[in-house]
Amino acid sequence: MEYASEFLTIALVHLVAVASPGPDFAIVVRNSVSYGRRIAMYTSVGIGLGILLHVAYSLVGLSVVIKTTPWLYSTISYLSAAYLLYLAWGALRAGPSDSAATVASAGQRPMISPRKALISGFLTNGLNPKATLFFLSLFTAIISIDTPIMVKSLYGLYLAVATGTWFCFLSYLLSTSKVARLIGDKGYWLDRLMGVVLVALAIRLVTL
Repeated sequence: MEYASEFLTIALVHLVAVASPGPDFAIVVRNSVSYGRRIAMYTSVGIGLGILLHVAYSLVGLSVVIKTTPWLYSTISYLSAAYLLYLAWGALRAGPSDSAATVASAGQRPMISPRKALISGFLTNGLNPKATLFFLSLFTAIISIDTPIMVKSLYGLYLAVATGTWFCFLSYLLSTSKVARLIGDKGYWLDRLMGVVLVALAIRLVTL
């Protein structure tokens, strides 16, 4: 119980961060609407795996290097923005023929593979420089320098599992029968909206 208060603080901060709309939220909503629950779940797992990347470099102190090296941070920001724009392009092109989403018609084959969904989730989270800032602050301001690396690793594992679980839950909610009926044949408009959100997030990454 020595680190219980520290863990509770981390869990509460993470809860606020993961519930805030961002690239991860946008891509899960987009894939859920476009391809159905299964693909959205794989995307969510990919996001959780992306968290492990941030945890890994935070544990060895690379998050500080990234933050304090302007060209490196800018490079990551532009790579992230480019990837978000790539995702946005696909979402904005959605139409009635390709996006009324498998959530509305069970058994329809998804248009992307689970592997691609997993990778898209991983890249969306892993390339997000805002996540770098989050873990930088987490491992410097909240987690004590005296906390053993094994305990820090367990914190990181929790954050990855909690993030993946949250987005899997979101995927489930978006693909329930009631939500599917609500979306119906107009689901591509939500897809397009997520495309606009992704464009806005990409612009924000390179202008802040």
